[in-house]
Amino acid sequence: MQAMVAATAPGCTKATVYHCDPWPVRDAAKLPAVRKANVRLMKRALRPVPTVGGAELVYVPTPITGRPTFAERAHAHSEALGAALGGEFLDADAVHAHVGLRGGWVALQHARPGVPVHVTEHATFLDQVLDQPDSRAMYEEVLARCTGFHAVGEPVREPLVAAFPKYADKIGLIPNAIPFGPPRAEPVTELRRWLFVGSLIERKGVGLLVEAFASCHAKDPRLTLTILGEGGMLAGLKGRVAELGLGDSVTFVGSVTSDVALRMIGDHDLLVHASRLETFGMTIVEAVACGTPVLVTRSGGPDATLLGVEDAVGEMIDVTDDPATISEGYWRLRDRFPAGVDLARAREVLSARYGFEAVGKIHHDLWFGEE
Repeated sequence: MQAMVAATAPGCTKATVYHCDPWPVRDAAKLPAVRKANVRLMKRALRPVPTVGGAELVYVPTPITGRPTFAERAHAHSEALGAALGGEFLDADAVHAHVGLRGGWVALQHARPGVPVHVTEHATFLDQVLDQPDSRAMYEEVLARCTGFHAVGEPVREPLVAAFPKYADKIGLIPNAIPFGPPRAEPVTELRRWLFVGSLIERKGVGLLVEAFASCHAKDPRLTLTILGEGGMLAGLKGRVAELGLGDSVTFVGSVTSDVALRMIGDHDLLVHASRLETFGMTIVEAVACGTPVLVTRSGGPDATLLGVEDAVGEMIDVTDDPATISEGYWRLRDRFPAGVDLARAREVLSARYGFEAVGKIHHDLWFGEE
């Protein structure tokens, strides 16, 4: 979302980002009183702060309890935003919403009549949304009412078209915005410092990655692996690393800010991304933007994102349950590196597709009409 704002805020007379921030309420019985107090205090407490691209950012506290459906969360977010706005409409000539639920529905509740509302969807949890009857109905309302609806890749668009064929022509494609600053000062010369960036969950394939790293490390003990992220698999991964005797070669960093993550990508030799499913693959493109090669699965989004520069950025491998797929891909890449990789060309191609200027223009043309 930060990259989206950085790409689109420049060129706008004014840009304000409202972020509804869930505040857990442990005692459900107290939720009505907490929400009432939140509404009372909202206008006094809220202060816009500067953020990227010259935009303003407003955090909107949103009390929530239990495990509400996506639709119930959307209602809570709408109530909180309504209190933040003092009952007024959003002061904007165009409104962009981040994901259909909760952002799209909330934006539609508070945009002035006649103001275009565009929604960008990237969520990998759409199956969960559509499995909930109230959330599915709300999602269909978003599709019906919004001015434009844009998925970041076919892995997002396809299930939505299948679920709502009536709106197939309305569900378009739009890329994520990626920062393309100067590449790393020193180019990669050896592919020995591996990096994983992402949630430590089964879908990200991080368990297979550890097994593949162990196999490669047995052949080249100089290899290291840094795992950046948090999630439910953390304890199990640490245990497996200890069992494999890799404690000195594998480092768990935890969660970091996006700036730190980008710096770490630029400090390593290879981003390894073994995900089972990606809607776009932002981290992969960010690595190429930094000048770092990638070893990445054909997990949906990256197949389209890297189209035409697959060999130039590194190595693409199939999604399988066999860690050997990852290790064999690594050795193939290492055998042809660096002569068989052209990161400079890949950066040029991907910057023209996903750089801030390119993506910002696409959104501005949608919001305000083509210049």
